[in-house]
Amino acid sequence: MKNNLLIVEDHELTRFGLKTAFENCDYTGEIFEAESAETAIDIVKGNQISLVIMDLGLPGMNGIDATSAIKQINKDIKVVILTSHNDVQEVLNSLKAGANAYCSKEINPKRLVEVVQSVLDGASWFDPSISHIVLEAAAQSQKADTYVPTRDYGLTSRETQILKLITEGFSNNEIANQLFVSINTTKAHVASILQKLEVDDRLQAALKALKERLV
Repeated sequence: MKNNLLIVEDHELTRFGLKTAFENCDYTGEIFEAESAETAIDIVKGNQISLVIMDLGLPGMNGIDATSAIKQINKDIKVVILTSHNDVQEVLNSLKAGANAYCSKEINPKRLVEVVQSVLDGASWFDPSISHIVLEAAAQSQKADTYVPTRDYGLTSRETQILKLITEGFSNNEIANQLFVSINTTKAHVASILQKLEVDDRLQAALKALKERLV
């Protein structure tokens, strides 16, 4: 299946590089470009877009507000945030706006192509370099908030261990290697975790685990 992509980036050279990275992908249909959030929203309204690669530092409306606006137009459009900033509030606001992935601009182009493929397949992903930011924000929130007893989701000790690794940004392959188990075993554990937590993807599981102090 071919998927139309929209690259939202105000720097022409960066847009060119991103477009080049995706032009020969098997899953890529038409690639649209926008140098501002306002133009991006117009493109989304007039075309069938599957996924948006969104820069946060845009002139005028920023990438977080643009993500929220795009999700309001069509909640099924995937949004991959691509930024050079790892600010705590920026990360959390991006996730709140509905971003499906959060990537550093330092990411290898080949890896970004893989991330976009996984997001199109229904996964959520955030760069391992920001996992400490999410954890730090969660820790600060725990200190500030009144403690609310967590619900017992019936996670096994192994599932809790894997959930902790998920919150730290590890992929299924990395978890399998670290725990010396097969990738199929890891996937089975992750599927069980998602079912027990009543969430749709790994990112929602990580955020729920941090919010409810499950790890």
